[in-house]
Amino acid sequence: MTIFTLVLYVAIVAALFTGITQFVLKKVNNLLVSFLQHFCGVLFVFSGFVKAIDPLGTAYKMEQYFAKFESTFEGTWFSFVAPMFPLLTKYVNGFSVFMIVFEILLGVMLIIGSSRRFTAWAFFLLVLFFTFLTGFTYLSGFVSPEDNFFAFSKWGEFVETNMQVTDCGCFGDFLKLKPKVSFLKDLLLMIPAIIFIVGFRKMHQLFTMPTRSILNVATVAGLTLYCFNNYIWDIPAINFRPFKPGVDVVKQKEAEEKALQEVKILAYRLTDKKTKQVIEVPYDQFLKELDKYPGEKYEFDQVKSEPAIPITKINDFDLTGPDGSSVTEDWKGIKGYHFMVVAYKLYGEESGTKTETIQDTIYKMGPDSTKVVDSIATRTITKKLYTWDEEYLAKWKKLVAEMTKAKEDGAMVYAITSPYDPVMIDAFKEKTGFNFLVLRADDILLKTIIRSNPGVLLFKDGTIVEDWHIRKFPSFEEVKTKYMK
Repeated sequence: MTIFTLVLYVAIVAALFTGITQFVLKKVNNLLVSFLQHFCGVLFVFSGFVKAIDPLGTAYKMEQYFAKFESTFEGTWFSFVAPMFPLLTKYVNGFSVFMIVFEILLGVMLIIGSSRRFTAWAFFLLVLFFTFLTGFTYLSGFVSPEDNFFAFSKWGEFVETNMQVTDCGCFGDFLKLKPKVSFLKDLLLMIPAIIFIVGFRKMHQLFTMPTRSILNVATVAGLTLYCFNNYIWDIPAINFRPFKPGVDVVKQKEAEEKALQEVKILAYRLTDKKTKQVIEVPYDQFLKELDKYPGEKYEFDQVKSEPAIPITKINDFDLTGPDGSSVTEDWKGIKGYHFMVVAYKLYGEESGTKTETIQDTIYKMGPDSTKVVDSIATRTITKKLYTWDEEYLAKWKKLVAEMTKAKEDGAMVYAITSPYDPVMIDAFKEKTGFNFLVLRADDILLKTIIRSNPGVLLFKDGTIVEDWHIRKFPSFEEVKTKYMK
């Protein structure tokens, strides 16, 4: 074999090896992009769908974020951004539906490879937006409540109780992720987001372009109607919240309270007020060396063990009466069937005042020790006036008719609303004819109990039998026949 032939063979083998290597690498590269399309697409479809089941839950979470962003941006160089958040809060329900549908649509477009350049950039921007939200949630744990988030020089050690929002709501109430996990998840998603932008031409495409367009339109239309159905016309199709039919609220609350009482203090986290240095001292050691850690120098934060059972919003179930005193224990003692009407917001505004003259009868003791009229006195009072949403009043008036039947049949009826001025509540009762007891509770608790305003729950003792959206509440006769057995 001549040198020429040997060189020729080597050149041919090298060429073949190089060609095969490039072909394999190209295929592997395409396979990687295709895998990431499917993975990210399915993830977005899933996370969006569990939020589509309960779009109001996402809206309430956004309200929390908007309130925190407004206070965070005020007083900084970015204060011009702050007025935007109250505006977003005003339209938060529509914004929630838009974001949910957009997230699922992007997932579908990734899976089928629709409009690859647009999809790649839209995915990148949405992940960037999510990263900002989850990053704010987690990183606010490094910021003392007295300091602004953007005062980076004052950041200290991570303290969980410092976080502005407890969870990001990435998977609604279906799955609660720790803020750190959510933030890391979104940081990892930035990798495929960048890959899609750089290599969008390598993204696979399924079906024909007209078919992909039809799938996109059908996704938007179908999911928009589904979201609307789950809060405008009915309560969520699947209930991921702790207040659901079959749950004994009394027993669950007592179990959670017991679990919290049994939580042990493991250590104390001490923060030096001047240097912001954080040290963690075991509980027993802290008690022995208490004199070393004066309150003038350190801020104290307890490190506790995890409760034996998960703590839900049921633990916050606390009701107050018209005089402001707690009636939770009294509520626990209610026996038999009772109807709870929940309304976190009464749609009315103070519109002025009205002056009225009323008469007071003054009595005196007669000769035979009986009361007799002495005189009639008049006095002037000022009464607040309210303007109510007529559509909202109509819902209540229809409900009052059915609740009156329930009361006449022997069932207890009461309502729970936010801690409004008693004068406003009395005016609302007068306007709607709701002549039943009205209790008060935290509005976030009420939003968690039912996704309808107003909404109705039927209890037997402390157990939820059924719950209804106001538009789906049947007649009392139907409720009695089907549920009150």
